[in-house]
Amino acid sequence: MKVIMVMFDSLNRHMLPSYGCEWIHAPNFQRLAQRTAQFNRSYVCSMPCMPARRDLHTGRPNFLHRSWGPLEPFDDSTPEILRENGFYSHLASDHYHYWEDGGATYHGRYSTWECFRGQEGDPWRGEMAEPPRPSNLHPRQAGKYRTVRQDWVNRSAVREESQMPQAQTMSAGLDFIRRNHGEDNWFLQIETFDPHEPFFSPEHYKKLYAGHYRDYRGRFWDWPTYGSAKDHPPEEVDHLRYEYAALLGMCDASMGRILDTMDELDLWKDTMLIVWTDHGFLLGEHECLAKVWAPFYEEVAHTPFFVWDPRSPSSAGTQREVLVQPAIDLGPTLLDFFGLPPTPDMLGKPLREAISHDAPVREAAVFGMHGGQVNVTDGRFVYMRGAAREDNQPLFNHTLMTTWHHGRFSVDELRPAQLAAPFAFTKGCPTLKTPVNMVNKAFYHPDTQKNLLFDLMNDPHQERSLNDPQTEARMVEYLMRLMRECDAPAEQYERLGLER
Repeated sequence: MKVIMVMFDSLNRHMLPSYGCEWIHAPNFQRLAQRTAQFNRSYVCSMPCMPARRDLHTGRPNFLHRSWGPLEPFDDSTPEILRENGFYSHLASDHYHYWEDGGATYHGRYSTWECFRGQEGDPWRGEMAEPPRPSNLHPRQAGKYRTVRQDWVNRSAVREESQMPQAQTMSAGLDFIRRNHGEDNWFLQIETFDPHEPFFSPEHYKKLYAGHYRDYRGRFWDWPTYGSAKDHPPEEVDHLRYEYAALLGMCDASMGRILDTMDELDLWKDTMLIVWTDHGFLLGEHECLAKVWAPFYEEVAHTPFFVWDPRSPSSAGTQREVLVQPAIDLGPTLLDFFGLPPTPDMLGKPLREAISHDAPVREAAVFGMHGGQVNVTDGRFVYMRGAAREDNQPLFNHTLMTTWHHGRFSVDELRPAQLAAPFAFTKGCPTLKTPVNMVNKAFYHPDTQKNLLFDLMNDPHQERSLNDPQTEARMVEYLMRLMRECDAPAEQYERLGLER
């Protein structure tokens, strides 16, 4: 038995044809839906990039205990478990956060791995001279900020599509398949950073939307700010949607290469195919751009998810309505597929019966970002619980890997740290409890300080928060139960104004 997992970053569910989008050109994603079980209630867990990947490895939520960071010494890792039990695991990725301080323990868990450089501000190509930039560049992409400048340096090295990181990643994954399709017992993770911003794509994908590009007279802008869409002219926000759509076109072409290879090599008979993403992206919805700074609306939290399981051939082309969380469910699902049990610390669920006949997986799902609103959904209602205090305290990182996104904890951050008692999942290890100050009102959307309740059946676009004490009380019960299952730190209850 074999597994191919294709992972995109920031893939928007609401911009795929099989989920109802009528203007996006993505025939291969439509083709994918016809060959797989498509899940219609798939939600994120820990946000954003590396927290979601820690969830994937460990099968449990990351965000209640710490922020963005590496795998911890006490963490279970699904690819490593497979490797240690005689199953081959390989990672092909251009997701450059794996090779930063804040993600550096993930790739070593696979049997083998390969990386491709150049996405976003990846410090890849050394160039001291100023890189070329368009003359009508939007101020967001015209500054000297390190990652913005590096992005232009990286782009200058790309002359054709085959040199782009996504194309190299997909080619590497397909090369692995071709060399190993006759072998058994392997797991392949093909993971691309696209369609994450910046929305850099070859010209022929923009031609899919020739009318827009012919008529657009605004500034060059394919890297949105994290902030309010109201700060930009409507035509520029509209332009961002088309830049995203063009890059999604490239992702669709890559998806077609995967499907063609599965057809050619007749892999459908014994190979599981998983296609998913870590989260979506706001492109003007709720008058917001990007993610993490605003509440986790449906456009970010409600994700596309497709699975083909060769043990359930009748599931091809079906719609599944059960509530799932790929980030924590895929680890147990992979182990189950290879005949291995989940570890005692995994909270995700194997999805075999959900794939085959839409069997229930959970009553509710918890999701969020460390220090942000803690959210819960039962598939119909979404409840967002904000901090009870204006200073968002108390808040701590619980970790033995003292790194942030791009670097290490500072000495000043570490001085007040203290050892905390082990959690249920840390295998007897204490954690380093370090204080976190996340108050930045100039950045975070004011609604992230509120408690919000939405009825997705009657208000699918989340345009009005409900005042429904009975439903809110039920959602709080779900939230409390799931936090207890995660062995959430005591201070999280206090921060959210909840009684343990």
